[in-house]
Amino acid sequence: MVGFLEGDSGADARLIDQVLGEHRGVFPPVVLTELLSDPKLDARIATLLREIPVLETLNGFWERAGVLRAKILARGLKARLADALVAQSCIDHGVSLIARDADFRHFARFGRLVLAP
Repeated sequence: MVGFLEGDSGADARLIDQVLGEHRGVFPPVVLTELLSDPKLDARIATLLREIPVLETLNGFWERAGVLRAKILARGLKARLADALVAQSCIDHGVSLIARDADFRHFARFGRLVLAP
């Protein structure tokens, strides 16, 4: 999302543009929190971001996210807490994640996260 908001023209930014244009985009709660945490975020962009639906946190979410993260950490791989929460939100709702961060590949490999092409 950051690249998209900065005007990047990569494949991920084009896909985000398409998904948002078709009103199919959703945010894991942590993503919205992270985006709104930018003290330099334009107020108009913040308003638009708040209009994008946010995935609901389902019962057992925190436990599943912890188990998923532990599975990856046990293999000596990088698994940031925020990334684990984003991945688990997407897994719980069966939605693909559009991500530039290569660390999400671990969640796809050892969880059931689907990364958008």
